[in-house]
Amino acid sequence: MNRDPRTPWLAAAALIAVATGVARAGEIPERPEGLVFPDLDYEPPLAADYRTTLENGMVAYLVPDPSTPLVTVSVLLRLGPDQDPAGKEGASRLMMGLLTEGGAGALSAEQLEDRVAALGAQLSSGLGGGRRGMMGMGGVRTGPAESWVTLNLLKKDLDEGLALLIACLKEPAFQEDRLRLAKEQELQQMKERNDDTAGIERREWGYLMYGEDHWTTRWTTQASVESVGRADLTALHRRYVGPANFLLAVSGDFEPKAMKKALDRAFAGWPTVAETPGPPAAPTHEPVSGWFAVDKDVNQARVSFGIRAIDRYDPDWYAALVLNDILGGGGFSSRLVNRIRSDEGLAYSVRSALGGGTYYPEAWSVTFQTKVRSTAYAVSLALAEIAGIRDEPVTDDELALAKASLSESLPAGFETAGAIANALALEELTGRYQRDPGYYREYRDRIAAVTTADVQRVARRLLDPAAMTFLVVGDVDEALLGDPKHDVTIESLAGGAPTRLPLRDPLTLEPLTE
Repeated sequence: MNRDPRTPWLAAAALIAVATGVARAGEIPERPEGLVFPDLDYEPPLAADYRTTLENGMVAYLVPDPSTPLVTVSVLLRLGPDQDPAGKEGASRLMMGLLTEGGAGALSAEQLEDRVAALGAQLSSGLGGGRRGMMGMGGVRTGPAESWVTLNLLKKDLDEGLALLIACLKEPAFQEDRLRLAKEQELQQMKERNDDTAGIERREWGYLMYGEDHWTTRWTTQASVESVGRADLTALHRRYVGPANFLLAVSGDFEPKAMKKALDRAFAGWPTVAETPGPPAAPTHEPVSGWFAVDKDVNQARVSFGIRAIDRYDPDWYAALVLNDILGGGGFSSRLVNRIRSDEGLAYSVRSALGGGTYYPEAWSVTFQTKVRSTAYAVSLALAEIAGIRDEPVTDDELALAKASLSESLPAGFETAGAIANALALEELTGRYQRDPGYYREYRDRIAAVTTADVQRVARRLLDPAAMTFLVVGDVDEALLGDPKHDVTIESLAGGAPTRLPLRDPLTLEPLTE
């Protein structure tokens, strides 16, 4: 029997009611960590309650929600930049974007748009990188190695909408003028690459962490985008876009048996062609430890530092989540935020993050922006907090708060029928359904089992400052001067001058010379 997808809303409402009750009673704690909540009474959804197999072998997650007259159908694919042919970086992104924007079957791009608009529907597609497809209406959030096509429309128009969706998936036209426009837009964005320090930081951090030959760091260039033609899009489509590489996430106002029949009709007569790519390749490059700096004439330095960590199947994953929450991932209750933001006022936002590790170990990192002259002092404070969490056990209160925060945030991932369908479909698409089918049901027990000794052990295992990579983007000469009020400099932390990395040409990504 299907569970009521509104259950998470009820759990969230109960938590809000308790917090409000505390405030009304005049018992407002001095700090957020002083809030006390009742034990969470919530069971996450089971895949078996929503998972079905269509007649052609495709798996679909069907999550009904009678509270809305809308239906959302998302098609998820394991397709990312790792499928780009060498020298044609950007081809898969262009292909996925034009699936729903470049015409389909006998319909031109303009006719397709008019028909979708006449239905009051939304039809969109894209390739990973955290993009969202109509998230508020049951759309999907994917990682960089996955893609999506999403249709949202009124229940009464489902059959016609599915016909349009199938046409886009099966017979995309990749209209030449739309391809030309998409390439022009890509090139315009490329020209602005060095305007924002965040883009510079993201690019250089990737090179340092994963190397310049990994699929995540094979950035588009002017040459690669200009080399992509309609034939390249057609070849990618023919190879990867088909039922063998599809997972469906469907939510909204429908009865599951009727929806299954509608999907069987829509996908009938389409051979299960296309290949399903294996997991994206892990990096072979060892992260480069030490200090690196990119010069940019701005008054705020952007700082990232960290280390390649673990994947989500590592036995220490849950202890690492708790560790990260206490150190810098827990917002205003975390040590880094309290020390660097609240106590010293050096950064508006500072946080640590543990990479998802979906397919292979990804990075744990600390990121913040601060005045250029404050760079060294802010990093020294962060390193002191890292040393502290390695050298001494965390407190019982810190442990309890982090565990409660992580456990009680679980319902937020299932707050709508669309969120349930997409979360479960992505679990299967990315392999965790197969490797760890009890993940959601066991998540809170695994978090609850983490001890202070576990946190300290994992901190010592992962957080070795001597092996970390430090990257500063900003006015390097100013940053090297340090803060005159504090006796610490980048050179004293690094044991010498940082390695200076040149800015890269935004269109070729070749290093710029003076």
